[in-house]
Amino acid sequence: MQFSPPLKSARLIQRYKRFLADVVTPEGEELTLHCPNTGAMTGCATPGDTVWYSTSDSKTRKYAHTWEITETQNGSFICVNTLRANQLAKEAILSSVIPELAGYSALKSEVKYGEERSRIDLMLQADDRRNCYIEVKSVTLAEGENGYFPDAVTERGQKHLRELMGVAASGDRAVILFAVLHSAITRFSPARHIDPKYAQLLNEAQNKGVEILAYKAELSADTMTLIEPLPVVLTPENG
Repeated sequence: MQFSPPLKSARLIQRYKRFLADVVTPEGEELTLHCPNTGAMTGCATPGDTVWYSTSDSKTRKYAHTWEITETQNGSFICVNTLRANQLAKEAILSSVIPELAGYSALKSEVKYGEERSRIDLMLQADDRRNCYIEVKSVTLAEGENGYFPDAVTERGQKHLRELMGVAASGDRAVILFAVLHSAITRFSPARHIDPKYAQLLNEAQNKGVEILAYKAELSADTMTLIEPLPVVLTPENG
């Protein structure tokens, strides 16, 4: 994914009301950006960080600028626009970057499924194999080199795991793809210390046939691309 036009930079003043952030440009102009991330954004929104933002030419938008990437004061790049995770996953699948998901002839988005009336992020189809249902999650919470999901208790995420277990039980492929959008992360685990129920369900899902993948993105102010798999550690070292 290439940003066109290129992103512009500013210094973060504050994030507030979940969807808004105030920044100051290198020229001294203060702007209010739309923040497309409803999560806690722990470690991603420290005042003084560099914000990289895109600009829309839409006449109907109240806030023309969108916060895309945080460049932290220690040099890490983090994509905070959660909408990008699905786009990156789709690009990676179509480019055969993810071998586990290669070999399908059709890709659909936002397909209705499940007993809890969900929509799957991506569904792959081919005449010679089972349908493949893929739930994509954006990982931005880092503690050292460890990446975690979620960054807050997520009943919606718990529901998605139950739905995926239902898919696996029906005989189709069920996959959860964690898109790691933080340059400092080198391995992924469920955030047991934040949402123990989600961590429990993820273990249960794996035991019931749900495939768990984590792929890391290469991030810059110019481009973003999922490039490499990361180790998935479901069980903490202390057991």
